[in-house]
Amino acid sequence: MEGAARHPIADWLDITGARWSLAGTEAVLKLRALIANGDLDTFWAYHLKQEHQRNHQDHYQQKHRLTA
Repeated sequence: MEGAARHPIADWLDITGARWSLAGTEAVLKLRALIANGDLDTFWAYHLKQEHQRNHQDHYQQKHRLTA
């Protein structure tokens, strides 16, 4: 598997003038794997839910519980 993936990835990263960070390269490879496995829609729904929680629920939801 590693040998089969090495050549297409090397061709993709060796584009003249392209600059790839390790984090950017890893992100693109993970997205390509999600697409190839057919899991992109499931991952995207999870990602949106987590982003909403992180950006909205954690900031606006009251963290105190009322006791009677």
